Amino acid sequence: MTTTHFDNVSVTTKANVYFDGKCVSHGFTLADGTKKSVGVILPATLTFNTGAPEIMECVGGSCDYKLDGTDVWVTSGEGDKFNVPGNAKFQIRVTEGFEAYHYICHFG
Repeated sequence: MTTTHFDNVSVTTKANVYFDGKCVSHGFTLADGTKKSVGVILPATLTFNTGAPEIMECVGGSCDYKLDGTDVWVTSGEGDKFNVPGNAKFQIRVTEGFEAYHYICHFG
């Protein structure tokens, strides 16, 4: 089931803008201190580095992703989640002509 909203959060109002605007996100903190971000990735192939482990949840559109150490691209669509280990790299590819990839990043 796709997450549609969060209640009782503190939102960082200044956007995080990466890759010349191809990825834009906003961080927020839940009442229990849990940190997350919500964002959108426009058509591109981008490489990300993690500090902590992440769970990427697709809430709209789709992407292909490739985890560090693999040669396999996997498709993630609305309602799908994928895990990324801490201190790792991964790639996300959003294809031109398709809806942008809308996501929630669950940290830790």
